[in-house]
Order: sequence, then structure tokens, then C-alpha cells
Amino acid sequence: MNSHRGAGHGHSHRADRDVDDQIRIGTTARMLLLAALALALLGTLAGLAIWWPPGDAAARSAEAGGPAAQFAAPGVTFPSGEVVGVAERCGGIGLPDGSGCSTLTVKVEGEGEVVRLDVPPEVIDSGISAGDRVELLRTPAPEDAPEQGASYSYFATERYGTLVWLGVLFVAVVLAVARLRGLLGLIGLAFGGVVVWWWLLPALLDGAPGVGVALTSASAIMFVVLYTTHGFSLRTSTALAGTLLGIVLTAGIGVLAIGDARLTGISDEGGAILASFGTLDFQALLGCALVIAGLGVLNDVTITQASAVWELRAATPAASRTAVFTSAMRIGRDHIASTIYTIVFAYVGTALILLMLLRVYDRPLLELISTEQLAEEVVRTLVTSVGLVLAVPVTTALAALIAAPRPDASPAGITT
Repeated sequence: MNSHRGAGHGHSHRADRDVDDQIRIGTTARMLLLAALALALLGTLAGLAIWWPPGDAAARSAEAGGPAAQFAAPGVTFPSGEVVGVAERCGGIGLPDGSGCSTLTVKVEGEGEVVRLDVPPEVIDSGISAGDRVELLRTPAPEDAPEQGASYSYFATERYGTLVWLGVLFVAVVLAVARLRGLLGLIGLAFGGVVVWWWLLPALLDGAPGVGVALTSASAIMFVVLYTTHGFSLRTSTALAGTLLGIVLTAGIGVLAIGDARLTGISDEGGAILASFGTLDFQALLGCALVIAGLGVLNDVTITQASAVWELRAATPAASRTAVFTSAMRIGRDHIASTIYTIVFAYVGTALILLMLLRVYDRPLLELISTEQLAEEVVRTLVTSVGLVLAVPVTTALAALIAAPRPDASPAGITT
């Protein structure tokens, strides 16, 4: 009967007050938590300052005639054009290679010039048609032969229209369903994008250590995203502490795994192009990628576990820390199971073409798993999953320690 009254009493209070107001936080626990987060914040700010990129590494490489020069050579521009004609792809019936197939006829914007461009067959297969817009790469005539005129090549199909309506749909759905929380989440997402594009990538191109940059940027993003989305509270601070510990664990395990597996970090054409810069540590870049890849899912589980402990403590204020921890871990185990599926199938989706290519080799999976491409994906999946799983008990334990029992409360009904 007492157990029933205690649980009911907790629910009646939750109807009147916010859950955070019902939790008793010990002074020592509060000070230790906030002191640890303050140190983490100072370390983050120091990392941002120390590795602040002095400029655009790609631009500097181009100016010096380095590897980026082929993409940013003087005089090269990227005009738009409208497709006015499409030739059937090469390999079609009655169209031998070299017959003018797989070409686009494009009217260059602002110049009125009409040019014919060779394009990969897959561009034709994508359904491109007259009226679509493409981006061209215009190379000026050589200085010693100006009579040759500028040359054009296909660079990309313009997809702004699709991206705009899809982005608007995404924002509308988030705001309609999540409302203020959704808006705050979008603000956090925008901040994360700013950090990645204007700090993380330039810092990496400038030769900053990959794991250090990953820890700094991940910490900066989490400080802003968590407090912006979930508000300033000790519950959010506990989730933040668990997230930061999970990030450190992921980075440490990732560094060990990458070195032990002798991964190079160069598994595709993009990596090979960047390797021509000559100063990048690709194993460290892979370690950075591991940390960033698991960031969103890690944040999800730590917030869930902190909230679970807070709710359990509010409902059963007299329960022991062990009882609250055990109950919250039951929630965490279910979350771990579903989240691991999310991670694994997300990587399967992104690496689908690679998996198909390896599948046609007609070799046993255990032999293919050691290839650079597949081993990198396996390490990425396992490392982020291990970091995620370890973050659950760590965050739950922190939350259970901070959310103290109330001695004056009625006995609670949590069972272990």
C-alpha cells in the first residue's frame, strides 16, 4: 500500500511541477558535474583557438600551384547553362561509340553560346532532358593560343529546385510535429553544420590533428546543441557529460582499432585526390570520421538515459540509487538494441554500391572483409557501436549519482 501511495504521490507532483524541480541534487554532485563541464568547455575553447585555420588551405594550395590548382586554376569559372538537346547514351542500338552519343547540347547562360558536351552515360540514364539546367566548367583559352577560345566541360547537374522543396518539406514536418523543440533542434543542426564546414574541414586541410579536431568540434557542437534543444538544467548537463565521455571512448577505441587493423584511411578516389596534398594524416582523418559519425546517435541515447533517471527519481523519490540505475538500464538496453540496428543499416545504406561491387567478386565474405574498403566500414560500425553501448551505463550511472534520493519521501515502488 505504501508503495502504491508513493508512486501516486510522485505522479501528482509531476502534474503540478516540472520534473526537474522534484529532483534533489547534492551540492557536492552539482559542483563536481559543473566543474567537469567547465573544464571540458575550457578545453574546447582552447582547441578552437589553437587549431583555428589561418585560411583556406585549398586556396593556398591552388595559389602555390599545388594539387588544388586543377580545381581552382586562374580564369576557370563555373557558368550555368540550359540543356536544349540530349543525345542517346552510347551503347544504344545502332549507336556505336564515337557517333556523338552520350552528349548534351547546352546554351551557356549570359553568353548565348551553344556547346556540345560529352557526359558519362549515367548522366543520360538519370533522365536529364531539355529544359534542365547544368553547371559547366569553363577553361579559358591558353595565353599562347587565344584563337582557340574557351573550352567547356560538364561539371554537374543543377538540383537546387529539388533540394529546396525537400528542405522546406523537412523543416515544415519538423516544425509541425515537434514545434518549439523542432525549431531548437533545427538551430542546433545549423550550428553543427557551421562548425563542420567553417572550422572542422579547414582545420583538417590545414594539417591539424584529426582526433584533436574531432574531439574539439564534437564537444563544441554538443555544448550548443544540447543546451539549445533541451534547455539549461542539470539533467541536460548530465546528458552532456555522458556524451562527452562517450565521444572520448569512441575516439580512443577508434585510434586503437585503426592502428591495429593497419587501415590507411584512403579507400576511394576522393581520398586519393586529397592524398596528393602530401601533408594529411589519413589514419587520423579516419579517426575524426569515426567520432563525427557516431555523434548524433550518441546524443540520442545519453539524453534518453538522463531523462529516464530523472523521471524514475521523480516518481520514486525514496528509491536507492542502485534501484534507479537498474530500472533505467532496462530502458537503456532496449534503446541499445534498436539503435545498433540504426547504425548498422545506416552504414549498409551508405556503402551499398561498395557492397555490391565486392559481392560480384564471388569470394567468401571472410576473405573480402579484410579489404580496405570493407574493413573501414566494419571498423567504423563497430567502434561507434561500442562507444554508443558504453555511453549508456556511463550516463545512467552519472545521472543516478546526481539525482539523489529524498529521505523524507515515502518508500518508492521500483523493483530490481
